[in-house]
Amino acid sequence: MENYNISLASPTAEEFIQLRVKIGWGETELAMAKNSLKHSLFHVTIYAQSQLVAMGRLVGDGAMYFYIQDVIVNPSHQGQGLGKVVMDHIEKFLSKNANKGATIGLLAAQGKEGFYKTWGYLERTGTPLGKGMCKFI
Repeated sequence: MENYNISLASPTAEEFIQLRVKIGWGETELAMAKNSLKHSLFHVTIYAQSQLVAMGRLVGDGAMYFYIQDVIVNPSHQGQGLGKVVMDHIEKFLSKNANKGATIGLLAAQGKEGFYKTWGYLERTGTPLGKGMCKFI
């Protein structure tokens, strides 16, 4: 980790958009990215020199519902434990801010479900809660 700098500050919207493009999530409008980042509860970013190479954030109401969002690692920096570092920081924040009865959710990218199981996240298939759902616009 000595070649990386970890920050709890939001990335710029431009950095955020570029990182999303690098992992194949496509571009998003600059104004929407700015607004989304501004309303996040928590950020963790990792830089190699001055380039954003990994990030994650939390969104939600900050009390009852927390959603892990945009855990992203630049493909050229994957396999070095950066995703784990991002999640460890998110989990540390949650341990201080999510009280008994809170719900922490996430939408894992296909094939990445096992990564989140390390921190105790469960797939909702076959539970009384039913399968998770989402809608893309």
